[in-house]
Amino acid sequence: MTPATHEPEHFLWSFADGIGTVTLNRPEKKNPLTFESYAELRGFFRALVYSPEVKAIVLTGAGGNFCSGGDVREIIGPLTEMDMPELLEFTRMTGDLVKAIRHCPQPVIAAVDGVCVGAGAILAMASDMRIATPEAKTAFLFNRVGLAGCDMGACAILPRIIGQGRASELLFFGRSMSAEEGERWGFWNALVSADDLMAEAGKWAARIAAGPTFANGITKTQLNAEWDMGIDQAIEAEAQAQAICMQTEDFRRAYRAFIAKEKPVFEGN
Repeated sequence: MTPATHEPEHFLWSFADGIGTVTLNRPEKKNPLTFESYAELRGFFRALVYSPEVKAIVLTGAGGNFCSGGDVREIIGPLTEMDMPELLEFTRMTGDLVKAIRHCPQPVIAAVDGVCVGAGAILAMASDMRIATPEAKTAFLFNRVGLAGCDMGACAILPRIIGQGRASELLFFGRSMSAEEGERWGFWNALVSADDLMAEAGKWAARIAAGPTFANGITKTQLNAEWDMGIDQAIEAEAQAQAICMQTEDFRRAYRAFIAKEKPVFEGN
């Protein structure tokens, strides 16, 4: 993938100053996902591993909504007619999208307005940071359509963000979480007005893009990897990771800037 010229088929993409913006773009239906958009998004986030010029990602939706989940007619209907091997192929593909978001080295910032439900709520959950408007309505509504709440990593990731009890409430009831609840519970990092949403997300992305890119990727890797580690193992893993970062030019740049009483200018290597 060449970020400056990439033209996806099932979502919008823009790239400037190290920041890429992914916009789900079916506003007439509140930006639902299809089989094709799932697959293209999965491939896109996988390819970011090989795109070091991309420093940060903003993930958002068009038309005042984030994402209404899987398209009822284009996904839900066909799923009711599939056999088990086909269904498992689909659920593994959707889970692979979450894996791709978590494993790309670039921090992903979800900028959420309006409807954010089902797989849309999962996309926000899978992001590294989340900014929303007061109008954001979020629901992990799988229970309401006869499915388990354990979809696309929700039972693993959501409790780590908001706690086991609150995650259980949302997953068993399938109810909507208000923006104020989400901020209080720690799901949203910040609430801003709809007019300021993309500007604020851009500011956060710019701060990341101006930082030590290689080291930021290590941070994201360790945040993922240490979920399954004991304390001693995590401390050793961080010792090794930090020793690697101490060999980078960005570390030396920061030292020279400190001595010169200047602000470091990181180059990502």
